[in-house]
Amino acid sequence: MKISFHGAARTVTGSKHLLELSSGKRILLDCGLFQGMGKETNALNRHFGFDPAAIDVMVLSHAHIDHAGLIPKLVEEGFRGKIWCTPATKELAMVLLEDSAQIQEDDIRYVNKRRKQLNQPLLMPLYTKEQAQASFQYFETVEYDTWTSILEGVELQFTDAGHIIGSAAVHVRIDEKGATRQLTFSGDIGRYRDAILRSPSTFTQADVIILESTYGNKLHPLHQSTPELLLEWIDKICIRKKGKLILAAFSVGRTQELLFQLNQLELENRLPPIPIYVDSPLSVEATEIVKKYPNYFNRSIQKIMESDLDPFDFSSLRYIRTVEESKQLNFIEGPMVIISASGMADAGRVKHHISNNIENSRNGVLFTGYCEPRSLGGRLLAGMSEVNIYGVPHEVHASVGLIPSMSAHGDYEDLCQWLSEQDPKSVSHLFLVHGEYAVQVDFRERLLKKGFPYVEIPEMHACYGLG
Repeated sequence: MKISFHGAARTVTGSKHLLELSSGKRILLDCGLFQGMGKETNALNRHFGFDPAAIDVMVLSHAHIDHAGLIPKLVEEGFRGKIWCTPATKELAMVLLEDSAQIQEDDIRYVNKRRKQLNQPLLMPLYTKEQAQASFQYFETVEYDTWTSILEGVELQFTDAGHIIGSAAVHVRIDEKGATRQLTFSGDIGRYRDAILRSPSTFTQADVIILESTYGNKLHPLHQSTPELLLEWIDKICIRKKGKLILAAFSVGRTQELLFQLNQLELENRLPPIPIYVDSPLSVEATEIVKKYPNYFNRSIQKIMESDLDPFDFSSLRYIRTVEESKQLNFIEGPMVIISASGMADAGRVKHHISNNIENSRNGVLFTGYCEPRSLGGRLLAGMSEVNIYGVPHEVHASVGLIPSMSAHGDYEDLCQWLSEQDPKSVSHLFLVHGEYAVQVDFRERLLKKGFPYVEIPEMHACYGLG
């Protein structure tokens, strides 16, 4: 048995890990889109590093595009196996992949206008909306905590990862050569004090672990309150400067948490009476899907729902659905909050809003989670005085900030807590993925001190024998 790493290897996005069994069967864990990698992004997304037609089965940890976003391309290039995931992940992935295809087609159309003016060759999207829809027939679902046979001699179990609705840690139990071993892939691990979701679940002893490490050398600030930080920014930009506050938030997870926190502020009579727009049709669909799974919510929000049936809605909230309505926001004067995707601002409507507002010092751009350093969000948070958006340079005069308390990824204490019931000496291999290399080096030292004997940080396309 061997494993190779074709994404999220010494970087955060593009999650793809290929398990090859002694029988020759191949299991792909995630099939994510690379995001925010600058000029490398397109090339990375166009070449898998393996033959999609040779994959027998795929397992999807959760619906975020950096874990699911290349599934349509995988199918287009010959994959015909089942894609196993939880029911909520299937629902979310279907709307996210359609949206991803639409964004790619729209962005390519926008970019090609400029390329045509410069007599440069035109680009094609990675996949179309029709190709995204064609991939849906391969999805199969299984509930949490249920062992299911996915290949001869191979069983699969999902446990709640607490990252977004339906997110799962993946456990694959493999019978080979008269022995049974368990490989566990963390997917993305959430936080043990999440505002909405349940904490990550425990899991049985694993022999091999593939572990995300996004915040492997950081602790989330416990003294900072998300509602208070939101109020500070709304007061600073919307009340005092009469400007527009752009909140870059992923459609699944962060948008719902923002709506929940803003709803709580209104219930406390602390939310200023200014219009708050959600400019993302996907966020509308995703929020409706999230509401269908209240059993995945933590006890606190379930208690709130006894008196507030919809904790994601409030009087000043307005949803923007059409492109024309989105464009009209550019011409509306006066203070407002615009919540839009994507969270790293490398695609989607938020990129257009930042382009239209970043040069005005009255305005603000606020990020709600991790941004890859080379993404637009990462460059703005790094303090760049000028950024290129759609090939056009923009001077940065708007205020730029981050709400670190809103990250959906666990910090190193959360990750270590998730591992805490494992016997380190029984784990023959622990691989760190989904993190920046410097962060992973620090986290590796921490895990070695905790007794894990073999902690590896794989490079892109690296392959390891597992005995």
